[in-house]
Amino acid sequence: MRKVAAVVQDGVEPFGLGAMCEVWAEPYHPEDDNPVFDFVVCTPRPGRVRSVSGFDLHVDHGLDAADDADLVIIVPKRDFQEPSPEVAAVAAAAHERGAWVLGHCTAAFTLGEAGLLDGRRCTTHWRHSGELEAAYPRAQVDCNVLYVQDGRVITGAGSAAGLDAALHLMREEFGASVAAKAARRMVVPAHREGGQAQFIARAVPDLEADTLGSLLTWIVEHLAEDLSVEALARRQHMSPRTFARRFRDETGTTPHAWVTAHRVAAAEELLESTDRSVEWIASEVGFGNAATLRQHFTRSRGVSPQRYRRIFARHEGQAVEHTA
Repeated sequence: MRKVAAVVQDGVEPFGLGAMCEVWAEPYHPEDDNPVFDFVVCTPRPGRVRSVSGFDLHVDHGLDAADDADLVIIVPKRDFQEPSPEVAAVAAAAHERGAWVLGHCTAAFTLGEAGLLDGRRCTTHWRHSGELEAAYPRAQVDCNVLYVQDGRVITGAGSAAGLDAALHLMREEFGASVAAKAARRMVVPAHREGGQAQFIARAVPDLEADTLGSLLTWIVEHLAEDLSVEALARRQHMSPRTFARRFRDETGTTPHAWVTAHRVAAAEELLESTDRSVEWIASEVGFGNAATLRQHFTRSRGVSPQRYRRIFARHEGQAVEHTA
């Protein structure tokens, strides 16, 4: 891989471009013996390219500069729901000739427009994964990962996940040692744990229901109590079978899944805001023991409770160190 072309458009996200420059536009560092690429930035109409951050870019090269690139990167832009047919054609042509194609963040929509996501696993920022699924129903969208490689098509999640995707590609092409040196130079992990699930802002619980609204509120306030179907059915003076059916009708899920989700959310809040032990938190939110909490938390958030706390703890007066 020798030539890398980054495609920018009006509304360009500067961090998206900057992240790619950090990986692919670096000069030679003798201490790292890093590969150096013919890196070019191109755009549909050369000249002024407006960004979304109070300054603009001047780009000299048109899209034909990407015609012989070994890697074509589509940089995200603000109006991503309206992919440019010209840029989509560049991505499609690159893939057709066997080049790598990387759609960073919401640039996945452009790859969808190019037909490159049909039947492929892919990702985008978690806020827009539903829109991507709706726009390109043949795409296999996974919003719980930081990046996906399917064939020679790579999609990355949010802004910083572009670095994860780029470092993955560098590992694929040049080996783990080269990628690790690049990561060390940028002071980022060579490979991040977990996925997008750990960064998704959890919505305030929806406690509205036709007949179970007061019960749902009670559950959230009494997570440490026995919340089995049998116990909850007794509170509602129903048989367990009738209660389970009514619960699913009104919430769209099972009692066990609903309770587990809210116990995990409560544990998440305690991990962020207290320094109490994982064992204590498990008991407080109704999981009973640390092992059960770890099982459900890791499945839901993509990281262990201990790892989550190291990343997100906000204890008063406590400095938080983020480690690789």
